[in-house]
Amino acid sequence: MSSLPPNRTPSSAFSLPAQGVLAAAGCYLLWGIVPLFWRLLGSVDAVELIAHRHVWSLAFLLPILIACGEWTAFRAALRSPRDWGINLVSASLLTMNWLIYVWGVQAGQVIECSLGYFLVPILNVVLGRVVLGESLRPLQRAAVTVAAAGVGLLIWRLGHFPWIALGLAASFGFYGLLRKKSPLGPMLGLTVETSLLAPVAAGLLLWKATHDEGALGHSDLPTTLLVLSTGVVTAIPLLLFGVAARRLRMVTLGLLQYLAPTCQFLIGWLWFREPFTTERAAAFALIWAGLALYSADALISQRPRAAPTAEPAAP
Repeated sequence: MSSLPPNRTPSSAFSLPAQGVLAAAGCYLLWGIVPLFWRLLGSVDAVELIAHRHVWSLAFLLPILIACGEWTAFRAALRSPRDWGINLVSASLLTMNWLIYVWGVQAGQVIECSLGYFLVPILNVVLGRVVLGESLRPLQRAAVTVAAAGVGLLIWRLGHFPWIALGLAASFGFYGLLRKKSPLGPMLGLTVETSLLAPVAAGLLLWKATHDEGALGHSDLPTTLLVLSTGVVTAIPLLLFGVAARRLRMVTLGLLQYLAPTCQFLIGWLWFREPFTTERAAAFALIWAGLALYSADALISQRPRAAPTAEPAAP
């Protein structure tokens, strides 16, 4: 006798939304602990590390792409002006996000980096209104207002613009929106993105090598191995994110996204001992309150809906 519950078939026992949840959880947990990795590479310039991320990510992805039989689709995407253009913009946004994040971690700003990713779900609501024309429900408007007050408090009480947090939120929010709308699959899309900027990255690394600079050849063995592993560390979470973005609605992605900044915040506060002043705590409290309102709205909006099917829902 089958062990599956009634009305369940083997093909639906592990639906596409369930796969998306697992992919998102794995992705965000990996992103949550990645500050530990980048801090080990504190002796390497952030711009050079981003160049290595592009080059070694492409070296990691291309063999997998070929083995999966997507080489023809990869070449077609590079010849398509629409696919080429969308992925060039998304690759640029991703590069900006990487650079801000790595620089922030190396500069001892892990807590502010976590703030940027706490703001992404709120920004998704704003993007839904501005870009997709979605109407905002009362709790969503309240969430945006309260979170904006928290950012304003940071600017007022700390006396500086939280450009790391806002830069991370904006670049990743728009990147997620483009990946959601991209016609390319997760692995194909990521490979196209990295291939578009990898030549520029390789040129920078070659220039450094010809000028007797750069990490490779001028660092100890552990640092060299860490630099070479940047492709794997970069590609695996992004592949998981691409899978999740195509199988889950933006609301679900937003809820699961809290895993990454929570881990980052705890690492910055408890492991790296970054200061968490009363003023910063008050600002974070407002932003967390905004996230609580956002989460409550997301959960309430799901109550009347039927049980999810095996097809990915529209945003």
